Amino acid sequence: MSDSKINMVAPPEGVVGEGFFATKLNDVVGLARANSLWPLPFATSCCGIEFMATMASHYDLARFGSERVSFSPRQADMLMVMGTISKKMAPILRQVYEQMSEPRWVISVGACACSGGIFDTYSVLQGIDKVIPVDVYVPGCPPRPEQIVDGVMKLQELVKSESVRRRSSPEYQELLASYNIK
Repeated sequence: MSDSKINMVAPPEGVVGEGFFATKLNDVVGLARANSLWPLPFATSCCGIEFMATMASHYDLARFGSERVSFSPRQADMLMVMGTISKKMAPILRQVYEQMSEPRWVISVGACACSGGIFDTYSVLQGIDKVIPVDVYVPGCPPRPEQIVDGVMKLQELVKSESVRRRSSPEYQELLASYNIK
């Protein structure tokens, strides 16, 4: 290796001394969570193909700690909904979301998942936020892999700044109650 510095994640603010580093637990947990998000792809159409390109070697989402794609809701903490979601599929999407353990985050990828896209019909759900809470929206039809990477980076920033106790806060419980999620 050369003497050049390797670009790594910056440490949280803290006190540095000879042989020690002290900081807040919230910052350390946020940093660890943000850089080890395990995605669960819920892909139904063309946005899923863009996600495959995002995971491939050229864009390599693994650089951001999302290397392990999980197809089990119990082992994932980032649900990536991509493509058209029909109203018949909405209960299944909700069930997958409910099976994920806390903390869990959702990225809505593509125009169809965000707002129903060009399919303004009786059978298509006009945005997954009608069924589950969404943390980050990635627009586009279909969005480019760079946009998906940007959405993951936005989610990482949200996760880094989130309090460890946010998920047990009254505001979060109220949000889940508005979706009838226990």
